[in-house]
Amino acid sequence: QVQLVESGGGLVQPGGSLRLSCVASGRILTIYNMGWYRRAPGKQRELVATITSGGTTNYPDSVKGRFTISRDSAKNTVYLQMNSLKPEDTAVYYCNAGVRTISALQENDYWGQGTQVTVSS
Repeated sequence: QVQLVESGGGLVQPGGSLRLSCVASGRILTIYNMGWYRRAPGKQRELVATITSGGTTNYPDSVKGRFTISRDSAKNTVYLQMNSLKPEDTAVYYCNAGVRTISALQENDYWGQGTQVTVSS
């Protein structure tokens, strides 16, 4: 019913920047919180950034000051601007959104398929 499609991943040198995008589509009534998570090889999935429908953001210390999450509610899109990238940022990045669809009575959690970010010289 809802699809999340990420784009913008790739290979970048340490210190470089990337901007990820995630577009939500489907029978959407309301999108609540949106966020980005990542999973590095051999590690558990971890939070990267979240943003509420009101624009309140949250970051872990590992990315605070380097990453910025934003959203365009009119386009059902969330962005992640990543600056000063480090090799330890290498991971598959996943988009997440809490969505109430036209046919649902409650909010459900949806995930994108992931986009690879590799930081290497």
